[in-house]
Amino acid sequence: MGKPVKMQNSPKQPLAAKAYETLVRKIICLEYQPSQHLEENQLVEDLGIGRTPIREALVRLHGEKMVESHPKKGVVVRPITLQNTKAMFESMKLIELGIVDIAVERDCSVFLEKMKTANQVAQKAVMANNVFGLVEANHEFHMNFARCSQNEFLIRAVNDIRTEAKRLSYLSYDNVIDPRRPLKTHYESVTGEHDKIIAGLAARDAKGVKKLITEHIFTFRERIIVFMTT
Repeated sequence: MGKPVKMQNSPKQPLAAKAYETLVRKIICLEYQPSQHLEENQLVEDLGIGRTPIREALVRLHGEKMVESHPKKGVVVRPITLQNTKAMFESMKLIELGIVDIAVERDCSVFLEKMKTANQVAQKAVMANNVFGLVEANHEFHMNFARCSQNEFLIRAVNDIRTEAKRLSYLSYDNVIDPRRPLKTHYESVTGEHDKIIAGLAARDAKGVKKLITEHIFTFRERIIVFMTT
């Protein structure tokens, strides 16, 4: 389902922004593998763009913890480890369940509409066989869920966690991890759960939404753990 990422042509977009967006896609879509050394000359050749914009993009990616700097290896794609993955899911569950308690006490109608839109985009990405589009739409859904809290610290925390989760989302959406659960069934389950989360928040049903969030994260976690340990 996934396809190699190509440079997007947009003459009005700054070259550093172009380089950043292309590198992000390549990292999320695992065209650049975890722990892979990103050699500057190779990036210039891959992207067809100069060194300065690429260096600027790498600085931004470093700030977002998508790449790391090592004395002997230079810049490498951030590794995906079982320990960090488990810690990420623990944090995701803790923070997103906490957001529910706040969200049901506030008017989050604007963000619920944006969650609906993001889920519709996700469904269209499924129809178009676009895994990267599905990953991005899923991220947008969960970020608007976080915005329901109207708390900048929680929103920032969710963004950090969900950005870390993008590569794992791609793995989950692009691989038949459980033969008993075809990808089509998995996609329908994910978007269906999103609809139920929206409805639960609209009804201010904290208990019901927490149950949905717990199940939603558990399914995601189990798919990734199975993938990493088999």
